[in-house]
Amino acid sequence: MAASSNSSLSGSSLSSDPEDYQPPIWKSYLYQLQQEAPRPKRITCPQEMESRPKYYGREFHGMISRESADELLAGAEGAYLIRESQRQPGMHTLALRFGLQTLNYRLFYDGKHFVGEKRFESVHDLVTDALITLHIETKAAEYIAKMTTNPIYEHLGYTSLLKDEAAHRLSRGRAEPRRVTFQRDERISSPLVRRSALKDATEKQCSYDKVHNFKVHTFRGPHWCEYCANFMWGLIAQGVRCSDCGLNVHKQCSKLVPSDCQPDLRRIKKVFSCDLTTLVKAHNTTRPMVVDMCIREIELRGMKSEGLYRVSGFSEHIEDVRLAFDRDGDKADISANAYADINIIAGALKLYLRDLPIPVITFDLYSKFIQAAKIPIADARLEAVHEGLLQLPPAHYETLRYLMAHLKRVTMFEKDNFMNAENLGIVFGPTLMQPPEQNALTTLNDMRQQKLVVQLMIEHEDVLF
Repeated sequence: MAASSNSSLSGSSLSSDPEDYQPPIWKSYLYQLQQEAPRPKRITCPQEMESRPKYYGREFHGMISRESADELLAGAEGAYLIRESQRQPGMHTLALRFGLQTLNYRLFYDGKHFVGEKRFESVHDLVTDALITLHIETKAAEYIAKMTTNPIYEHLGYTSLLKDEAAHRLSRGRAEPRRVTFQRDERISSPLVRRSALKDATEKQCSYDKVHNFKVHTFRGPHWCEYCANFMWGLIAQGVRCSDCGLNVHKQCSKLVPSDCQPDLRRIKKVFSCDLTTLVKAHNTTRPMVVDMCIREIELRGMKSEGLYRVSGFSEHIEDVRLAFDRDGDKADISANAYADINIIAGALKLYLRDLPIPVITFDLYSKFIQAAKIPIADARLEAVHEGLLQLPPAHYETLRYLMAHLKRVTMFEKDNFMNAENLGIVFGPTLMQPPEQNALTTLNDMRQQKLVVQLMIEHEDVLF
């Protein structure tokens, strides 16, 4: 059976046509080995142990030596008992018979039983899982080492379909951001740069790649890895599942899966505090619908509102907007009928941007933008800001580009709303940029640079983006 379990995917098709698609061949070798693993045999103590902890049963034998445990377990594959350590009283050891020898493990309890990462409701479950793992890793060590060499991932029907959808979506997405050289026009007296010229260079590729959000998962019933097609062995925590798209793989296979997660809306529990790229991919948009909808509403009825983005709306009403987006998504009602005060919508937009787990200007690029703002020469400063923009993930770049174009339009109504690029920079600097170490002193020291970065992006939005 081992030979047949190594079957390749001959006949598998990359076609998205359901009639042409050939299902993958799931490899059963490791499943068969799990079925053959020794079964746990509890060796009970013949006498009542007064020192027995309440979370152990009759398998607890008190303080006995390794040699005594070995004699009690001899000849019974899968037999186990618990003993108190003679060397360290109060510490407990699981003695387990496997492969004609007694294995000893330090045993812990914190509400669940464990000897490693996995935690179990009962010692019996722990031993069952240990025997399965020991049996498979002993019998199939070489097979496990090679099981990722012939993956089926690229041949899975839904994977091909997701790639087709992503390619179609990106083909009608935004144009590539321009790489530009900033040049001073000597005829213009202003010290600020006013013109830009295109320069031949490698452009940023618009690729909405997203890594999978894998979390350890316990699968009920037999499950096979959707990367290597092999059985996911064990009693609990057999592998990992992407909480955004539902992909199920071995933990070791998760390191080889491409960054092509396509989030499933049914798995996205909320809109606010959701990773920006995850939300964008889940809704098949270039920007989060929260940003689009709020800006559309603000530009419809709030551009002349005095102190726009500086005046706060009622916090409980802003919270209502957040709940509406989390509950209804792009069907949320943020019209004047629902919220007459435009400052509530402006506040909700700021809250959305502030609560992103990864800020619009990402943690890893934060210092690059801060250092750019400290450059004294105007041309070089804008060049550095532009270089930072080109390194942003596409969803972050698109969100920032759209927001800056909006804020530029806000400044055109300065005589009514009293908002210019400088005070908008004060408002949005800490919202769009947060230091990775979340240090209050660092944030305070960087406030001037944060403000300047946003101010520059507003004032030079036409050439930076």
